[in-house]
Amino acid sequence: MKKKSIDMIQVKRFFIIFVLFSLFFAKGFAQSFPQGAAQGTMEMGNTVRPSESPVVPNISVEITSPQTGNEVAFSVRLLLLLTILTLAPSILILVTCFLRFSIVLDFIKRALSLQQVPPTAVLNGIAFFMTLFIMWPTFTKIYDDAYKPLSENQITIEEAYKKAEAPLRLFMYSQMQNDTSYINMFMNMAKMSKPNTLSDVPTYILVPSYILHELTVAFKIGVLLYIPFIIIDMVVASILMAMGMMMLPPVQISMPFKLILFVLVDGWGLLTQQLFISVIK
Repeated sequence: MKKKSIDMIQVKRFFIIFVLFSLFFAKGFAQSFPQGAAQGTMEMGNTVRPSESPVVPNISVEITSPQTGNEVAFSVRLLLLLTILTLAPSILILVTCFLRFSIVLDFIKRALSLQQVPPTAVLNGIAFFMTLFIMWPTFTKIYDDAYKPLSENQITIEEAYKKAEAPLRLFMYSQMQNDTSYINMFMNMAKMSKPNTLSDVPTYILVPSYILHELTVAFKIGVLLYIPFIIIDMVVASILMAMGMMMLPPVQISMPFKLILFVLVDGWGLLTQQLFISVIK
């Protein structure tokens, strides 16, 4: 009990000394502060004029109901324009030869049993620049006939749309001249007569027909690319089975032979040339 009381007395002494030291330090700090120094204030002085204060603009959003048919038509046009701008990348992919190129390049990657090399972004980049190379005359015609006159206020938006649509329609139809089965299929589904010329095919029928045609062509090319590499896989698998190495994956052994064959025949150059020929007949 005596020891406990002694500890309490020491704690009280330490607390009193700490309080006295704090008061002494605060008093000395107050005395050391320079006399006549400016004091802080929350009020604005007379020297500050309202013109010198920062200018914050007013922002207001007003939503009103359309009063006339022209206002309704303008709102609908604006909505359609924003929708088209949002879907523009997908539309350009589907109505150009990018679809065929990207699928074929992905097929060759899978046929070589490659997982990460080359990356998908690289293959899409190759397909994009090949598409730009082939579609450049079409894009140039669209710019000269549609965009440039529209920017100079020589034609209206409707006329610019028709002039921009014509080169793309001609390109898509040129790819399906030898096989119009998909066009006939969609025309029959729409209960329309069999077309004789391109002008008889509406755009909303030509676009899905072209997409299915490109998918079919790309898969045909992919099957042809798979055949030599499948033969290599079968030969390697037969050899490994004859040697009793059934636990060894044949892909690990056949992949180097596939790469050697692909490099020896200049696969990338040959594939690019044949894709170009398949589009520009």
